[in-house]
Amino acid sequence: MIIALIIIGIIFLFGIFFYNSLIGKRNQVTNAFSAIDVMLKKRFDLIPNLVEVVKQYTNYEQETLTKIVELRAKATSGNISDAEKAQIDSQLSSSVKGLMVNVENYPDLKANTNFINLQTTWTESEEQIAAARRTYNSSVTDYNNAIMMFPGSFFAGMLNYQPIPVLETAAEERKNISAKDLFNS
Repeated sequence: MIIALIIIGIIFLFGIFFYNSLIGKRNQVTNAFSAIDVMLKKRFDLIPNLVEVVKQYTNYEQETLTKIVELRAKATSGNISDAEKAQIDSQLSSSVKGLMVNVENYPDLKANTNFINLQTTWTESEEQIAAARRTYNSSVTDYNNAIMMFPGSFFAGMLNYQPIPVLETAAEERKNISAKDLFNS
């Protein structure tokens, strides 16, 4: 009888430990996604300044400016899902990269101190977003491993924990970039 109680107690303690571990891993995923949100907010705050400086020097395609402004507004509206945020982030990255390529045609703009400072800040922001994405994917992988491996799968199934997808790079962004094409366009 005492041995049975000890075994039940050990199983109970193991269950509590594992439950707390799953909660901690899920909270790490949430925290990592919040870090991405913070970095994206920083990027969204930089965009109006970048566009304004570029606007002072160029008459680039109105469509590009409109698209960037619309994406920024949609992203900061606050009523979109995490998946929509990730999609908008990808679209915005592509649009701003296109803007930066167009800047190559304006030597005065490239030499402008305000633009150089904004471009440096933008680069730092992109690096921070990339680091936050890596941290998020690491947390997601750790969480997914915990709920998919035994004995975690047993407890996670009882608690209805589901795997979370990692952030992936769009196929378009995986293509090799040709410097020749960039400078000839």
